[in-house]
Amino acid sequence: SLLNGKDYWEYRKRIGRFPEIKPPKGVILTFQPKLMDYIIQNYTVKKIEDMIRDFYLLETSQGNIGICGNFGIGAPCAAILIEELASFGVRRFISVGTAGALQKDLILGTTVVCDRAIRDEGTSYHYMPAGKYSHPSERLNQKIKESIEKMGLEYTSGTSWTTDAPFRETIKEIEHYKEEGVLTVDMEASAIFAVAHALNVNAGAIFTISDYLGEKEWKPYFHLTDDHLQTLFKIAINTLNSI
Repeated sequence: SLLNGKDYWEYRKRIGRFPEIKPPKGVILTFQPKLMDYIIQNYTVKKIEDMIRDFYLLETSQGNIGICGNFGIGAPCAAILIEELASFGVRRFISVGTAGALQKDLILGTTVVCDRAIRDEGTSYHYMPAGKYSHPSERLNQKIKESIEKMGLEYTSGTSWTTDAPFRETIKEIEHYKEEGVLTVDMEASAIFAVAHALNVNAGAIFTISDYLGEKEWKPYFHLTDDHLQTLFKIAINTLNSI
């Protein structure tokens, strides 16, 4: 590639906009602005100036856990973010966000650990050869599950369908993936896994159910996800602290 994340940081150094911190060992990616607001209001965090997007360090982690949000949604946004943060020295990423349920037995608020993601987006094909799936980092994914179990919480795990175009999810596609046993639909996981694999860093993704698409009509419940997203954030913190 003509340029990479290291080139970006060299540019930032030249213009005097390079953050003077050591790289955190892990970063939690948050896609919902309300979750970011909650974190800022309820956790002891330090905003890092000259870092990309809205970036905070969790002070109780001695700078080992970073939190990044308000950077947009979708595979390209997530890929650019991981490129930049990996080049800065971050080695672990946990994505927390919402997903639509394709299976009706996934109740609202279910925690879903993504074991693999269908690559129905364009970004991952710039990082991996063509193929149906991309996968999270095996060890990090297992640590996520162990953290959930230690917290006494229930979860399910399985496949998510990652798409760029939520307003182009057809009934035919939904029925196809539902019959395959795919649990959820999201917008970032397959790209996050592909980029992490290409850059030799670790990534995992956890979702909470926000809406239903499997019954031939859309049933949204995004307004009821706040508490569940906060739980995902706690899971991510506990996971990174356990490594």
